[in-house]
Amino acid sequence: MTLIADSAIDTLWYTRCPVPTASGLANSLGWLDRTANESGVRFGVLQDAGPELAVRHFDHHLSGLIREGGNVPALAARASGSPTRLIGLTWIDEAQAILVRGDSDIREAGLLAGARIGIPAWAADQARSFPRAMALHGFASALRLGELSFADVTLVEVATTAAPEVRTASSTRNTTWGVESLLRGDVDAIYVKGARAQEVAREHGLAVAVDLDSTASLRDRVNNGTPRPITVHADLLEQRPDIVVGFLAESLRAADWAAANIDEVRAVLQTETQSGPEGVVAAYGENFHTGLHLSLSDERVDLLGVQKQFLYAHGFLAADFDLQSWVAHEPLEQARALVAAQKGTEE
Repeated sequence: MTLIADSAIDTLWYTRCPVPTASGLANSLGWLDRTANESGVRFGVLQDAGPELAVRHFDHHLSGLIREGGNVPALAARASGSPTRLIGLTWIDEAQAILVRGDSDIREAGLLAGARIGIPAWAADQARSFPRAMALHGFASALRLGELSFADVTLVEVATTAAPEVRTASSTRNTTWGVESLLRGDVDAIYVKGARAQEVAREHGLAVAVDLDSTASLRDRVNNGTPRPITVHADLLEQRPDIVVGFLAESLRAADWAAANIDEVRAVLQTETQSGPEGVVAAYGENFHTGLHLSLSDERVDLLGVQKQFLYAHGFLAADFDLQSWVAHEPLEQARALVAAQKGTEE
């Protein structure tokens, strides 16, 4: 790949959430940096940049940025007018559960009737209110499984960070909002997800009332990370499509690599999530490393549409928008062709 003269894009910026992603592995392996260098631009990771760039993780107002992370900020940014395109989706189940105290009688969805459920308060803006969005959708799914609705429970706001930023190597991000309220008896149930959440539950003797990952329907598991989007600033896609295709190609190669290197993948993920090996396995299962490949299948886009409509109905989007027009299929198609062609020359 060659440098395009007079290009306004001089840096490929990358940001992600601390969860299993092929792009995160590609970054850890140094492949994204390599792609940027071969394209004649610098490479920067938003998590390593100064605090002045941290908000770009949520509003995506950075022309050279590619983001892989939770869909709440991605959808909220697009709904607020951020010029982004959707170029990939992954689906990795990451333990979602409704937790109760160990002495609680609530052990199934139907028994949530009359419960006080902990919902994180609104943050500084819609995109950074993803903890509230996750809990609301998690409880909505659990209540539906019990043939209940929000009319059958009492919502109690619990404290959260007003302005969460991207997590750096020396910082942590809370994923268990409401644990203190649950332990104090202020609420009867909370929603949790991810590796650290599993460890916190064990540390405090909390019990799983509803295991959302055990549900047969993918729609009951739709939430902030399922499906997880990759979005790109429209300027980068328009000015340097070669960089976007290269980024996706490296992610596809990393997904191939992950399928054959589970121990290395788990080591990376333990660092990302700041959890132990048991927490990683409990949160993501034994075989998550085989399913990191990107897709823009009709099913995944439709599931993202389920999330979009939920967020819009509950006030997390500034406006509704057409999901199909947001999708850019060509970069992933070209990346797949590039990887296939390179595999062919190696065989």
